[in-house]
Amino acid sequence: MSESHTPSGGSARLNTGVAHNARVWNYWIGGKDNYEVDRQVGEQVAGMFPVIREIARADRWFLGRAVRFLAEERGVRQFLDIGTGLPTADNTHQIAQRIAPDARIVYVDNDPIVLAHARTLLTGTHEGVTDYIEADVHDPAAIVERASATLDFTKPVGVMMLGILNFVLDAEKAREIARQIMAAVPAGSCLALTHPTTDEELGGEGQIAAMKFWNENATPPITARSGTDIAAFFEGLELLEPGLVSCSRWRADADSPAAVPQYGAVAVKP
Repeated sequence: MSESHTPSGGSARLNTGVAHNARVWNYWIGGKDNYEVDRQVGEQVAGMFPVIREIARADRWFLGRAVRFLAEERGVRQFLDIGTGLPTADNTHQIAQRIAPDARIVYVDNDPIVLAHARTLLTGTHEGVTDYIEADVHDPAAIVERASATLDFTKPVGVMMLGILNFVLDAEKAREIARQIMAAVPAGSCLALTHPTTDEELGGEGQIAAMKFWNENATPPITARSGTDIAAFFEGLELLEPGLVSCSRWRADADSPAAVPQYGAVAVKP
């Protein structure tokens, strides 16, 4: 497949012959940083599981509500955003620094397409700090070590893990990653997390065939989990109201969109 252009900031490291999650997700939320192969796979998945676009949008709206909640109501002034994805409107630092210009944000990702756009994520306020580190979610020790150059781990941190542990296929490994990250931050820190589910009450059974197609035709491989398994990521933390719910319904307005098969929650470290 020939390509006439590279998304702005493109890199020779990018593999444009295989659909990639960051670019397909970008396509689903209406972005332009994607290739024909991403659009083809995205359309196929959406045909099998039409609600996927609603999930993508709901996940993004959850990010906005969670960051605002943490900055406004919990007074959090530091954020560690793991699995950043491609920058769009209202990224974590923009939301946080509108509320608290001195907020410090560290983004973490290892996708080449995201790295190519990292400079977009580094335009924060003069009072605050915005940084970007290349690290893999499978190596939480490296994430903590590199983030400590910017964040003060003696003060509360808002850890954002939106749609990232679903790429850690081993459930125990995924739980251990969440435990290690939260062990490194002090009491008063919070974990905001979203994760796709197979639970029937949220319509999650429809994801199974779509994810099988994805894993055969795109990268990286992905998995969905039950609400019970997702709740285990918050072990040792205190879930804040309204608990573990569809991410579209978390602290949403009364006229919020319908529930989507993606859980979301925020919990505090006691």
